[in-house]
Amino acid sequence: MANPETIRIEVIYPLPHEQLLLETQVPAGSNIRDGILASGILERYPELDIGTLEAGIFGKMAKLDVPLRERDRIEIYRPLIADPKAVRKQRAAEGKVMKKGGGDTDNGEAA
Repeated sequence: MANPETIRIEVIYPLPHEQLLLETQVPAGSNIRDGILASGILERYPELDIGTLEAGIFGKMAKLDVPLRERDRIEIYRPLIADPKAVRKQRAAEGKVMKKGGGDTDNGEAA
């Protein structure tokens, strides 16, 4: 039986080659920052900086001071490798056509 003064949470850090899921307990009233620190993930991945990382709960971005609830899943987000807007702008500058829906670029009329 769970201690009523603690809550169970999960901390997830998805990497290209693995998805790490850590389960832990934190005192009731803890926030996202507390959960990340309690999980031990910062020791496992020293490149993570609690001061700059972005996180959320169940896929929704949240600030690190957001309080946790029983069974919350904290997700640590990796930075984008490439900015999608910059990629589109670069393709446009190079004259490359992006297909919508994966179809042909012609107008589909029969001869």
